[in-house]
Amino acid sequence: MGHSGAIPRAMSAVILSILMLAGFALSIGGLYLIGWRRDAKRGWLMLAAAMVMFGNVAILTMPVD
Repeated sequence: MGHSGAIPRAMSAVILSILMLAGFALSIGGLYLIGWRRDAKRGWLMLAAAMVMFGNVAILTMPVD
């Protein structure tokens, strides 16, 4: 009809916001595991997952033109 399969803007904004919140939560949790719990393996995995989320948000917010 008019969307041609694209995600509506409001839904896209919600998804990007959730990705950012999840990335911050993973970052804080990863730093906590590395620093205080001494579980470096899981902490670094959480930080890597957060970086992937931030990268996805950066890619999705780049202008197309």
